[in-house]
Amino acid sequence: MLHVSNWVRAVVAAVVVAGILIALPNALPESVRTKMPAWLPSETVSLGLDLQGGVYMLFEVGMDSVYKDKLDSLRSDIGHALRKAKPRIGYEVVTNGGGTIAIRIKDPARFAEAHDTVKGLIPSSGGLLGGGVKQYDYSDDGHGLLTLKMTDDYRRQTQQEVVAQSIEVVRKRIDALGTREPSIERQGDDRIVVQVPGLKDPQHLIELLGKTAKMTFQLVDEKAMRDDAIGHKAIPPEDEVLPVVDNGTNAVLDQLVVERRVMVAGDRLVDAKYENDQRSGEPVVSFRFDTVGAKQFGDVTKAYPPQTQRFAIVLDDKIISAPRINEPILGGSGIISGSFTAQSAADLATLLRAGALPAPLKVIEQRSVGAGLGKDQIDAGRYSALAGLVLVALFMIARYGLFGLFADVALALNVILLLAALTLFGATLTLPGIAGIVLTMGMAVDANVLIYERMREEQRNGRSMLASIDQGFRRAMATIIDANSTHLIAALILFELGSGPVRGFAVTLGVGIATSFFTAVMVTRLIVVAWLNIRRPKRLAI
Repeated sequence: MLHVSNWVRAVVAAVVVAGILIALPNALPESVRTKMPAWLPSETVSLGLDLQGGVYMLFEVGMDSVYKDKLDSLRSDIGHALRKAKPRIGYEVVTNGGGTIAIRIKDPARFAEAHDTVKGLIPSSGGLLGGGVKQYDYSDDGHGLLTLKMTDDYRRQTQQEVVAQSIEVVRKRIDALGTREPSIERQGDDRIVVQVPGLKDPQHLIELLGKTAKMTFQLVDEKAMRDDAIGHKAIPPEDEVLPVVDNGTNAVLDQLVVERRVMVAGDRLVDAKYENDQRSGEPVVSFRFDTVGAKQFGDVTKAYPPQTQRFAIVLDDKIISAPRINEPILGGSGIISGSFTAQSAADLATLLRAGALPAPLKVIEQRSVGAGLGKDQIDAGRYSALAGLVLVALFMIARYGLFGLFADVALALNVILLLAALTLFGATLTLPGIAGIVLTMGMAVDANVLIYERMREEQRNGRSMLASIDQGFRRAMATIIDANSTHLIAALILFELGSGPVRGFAVTLGVGIATSFFTAVMVTRLIVVAWLNIRRPKRLAI
């Protein structure tokens, strides 16, 4: 009746021993963990922002700039195509904003040709998420006014893609800092929550995430510079004026007129690293393009005679370098130099490797948690957990005597297995998570209470000691499963619908339910059976 097979004993013993070994590093100082043999577990539970300090930031993704860039790019392509026509098709921009491009063709004889040219440049439907959608509504009034308007479906699809891409870029940048277990989550339609526990220099992270790091390679309009367009003339519509900045201090040094058209996009970069120039010893950033980018770069650099054309390297609408093209560069790699400090060069390399943010991030909320406050919360959580454990243990002993002690042993093992599971799964322990552990302690003995009360009831009904114990475990099982199932469902709902601290609570609660079921049913049963085999009591004292 109370027989437990050897394989069940072996499985329970293996789980308990493994749990103790995995959880043990959490109780050891770092100096001891570093000296442990490599084959022993050495990982510890990751502490959340509220326990070890760090930085919390809420960003808003600047979608307006994304829509504007898409319209500007399309308008630039249209303008380039109309100017490239033989003879050139004259036009004027009527509207360029609010999601709409409207241009008027000046020559009535070229209406049909312009119509075909513009219509051929409209991007086809497509997207990374959810299939293709129509991107622009195109209309021609028949009198030379051509209008393109961005569709609402395309706006929504673009927003989903941009936010998802922003999260990945932010994650890569944070990982490059060597931080552990950052939390990066989407909030609402266009916001991102970033939590980085244990960060030593939050200001450095803010600076890294505050840079879009959108790099482009554009040609300097040498003719416009010779005509002194910056000071005295209106620049051509296909050009723009950008500041030249000092890479160390970010101070503006000069201004250059560059062509709006991007010759090589920064997303063609596959690698970037900080190094020191072999000749001057100054910090520089070396970069390498993919196959397509290498070809584009090579085509541009061999299209101009040596020393006649400058190639502006633009980062976030600021020129960080504008070297002259001395010879064709066909290998797909190059070096960015110019007044870098070691830190600024390393930061730029990090940004380029992680990729450009598809949209600027605006800080909506920012707060830092000091390590001292985190330590106080850890101490408070530790004391509350110990207090809860002691009070529950004393109650069980006072209520059920020796069997209460058995339940306390199972409870202690439950806490160890819970800590081991959190360590093994790489979960992050937060202050609400500690609350979940304390709650689990109380819930863990519920199963033992049900079993023991059932034993008492069976004993009052006249059953023998062994029959009472066996029926106590058997008949309480259905109730235990029902109770744990409802608790587990509640934990899953909290995890699915909640965020941040609520999820931390749900994780510890859910894992605690699983470990408490194992210890209350399997471990307690083995302890009782072992006690019966060793002591062979004549009556049940419970």
